[in-house]
Amino acid sequence: MRNGLKPSEVEIEVTEGFFLKNEEVIQEQVKRLKSLGVTLALDDFGTGYSSLQYLRNYPFDTLKIDRSFVQELPYSESSVGLVKAIVSMGSSLGMKIVSEGVETKQQADFLIAEGCSIFQGYLYAKPMAEADFQDWLKKYKL
Repeated sequence: MRNGLKPSEVEIEVTEGFFLKNEEVIQEQVKRLKSLGVTLALDDFGTGYSSLQYLRNYPFDTLKIDRSFVQELPYSESSVGLVKAIVSMGSSLGMKIVSEGVETKQQADFLIAEGCSIFQGYLYAKPMAEADFQDWLKKYKL
């Protein structure tokens, strides 16, 4: 690639609503991207026009759990049940599972126990400018 990235270092995130448009064209575009080695993430899973068909028909590499399901963990029975089901589905299909909106250690501990190991959220850092991000990386030797 012209920018020096390998296709396998690129992940495109799409939401479920993306597939409502011209599905045949999208299927062809996804096939071309996958043939290059680009990975594909389904973002905000469960918040839109949830269809398990998307999980079956498209070669997703990553399934992102929306923060609305994570917010009340581990205290809400319905959130616990839904997150367990999402993690189980994604894992059984060989996907990486990313949890969005992780803000507390209790949420992180619950998600780790369920098999999720990739998190986004204020527990780790708030949005920051590029220079601040560089400093943050140096601080944590990442």
